[in-house]
Amino acid sequence: MAVQVRVPTILRTYTGGAKLVEGTGDTLAALFLDLDSRHSGLRGRLVAGDEGAELHRFVNIYINDEDVRFLGGLDAKLGDGDEVTILPAVAGGGVDALPVPSSRPGHRRI
Repeated sequence: MAVQVRVPTILRTYTGGAKLVEGTGDTLAALFLDLDSRHSGLRGRLVAGDEGAELHRFVNIYINDEDVRFLGGLDAKLGDGDEVTILPAVAGGGVDALPVPSSRPGHRRI
């Protein structure tokens, strides 16, 4: 069964620059094994552990816009025509990202 996989920019070095690749598998784990056979190293960026038993915590995977963490993780079932989206987790911000208060005379401090 064919599954379309959307690949984020940061992982496109594994897919020869392709942002959309096709794979097969009846589960997410099987799909990642199939993808890794043609795009070596991709699976290692998505799954953790010696056995590859869980998703890396810094990557989010969606099947048809549903978070796989609520669909069974790597055991999530796939059907023909499903769309899998890989999104790297985004973090950041903090105190350094806040505007710097002005100390010039005549300006209000924030």
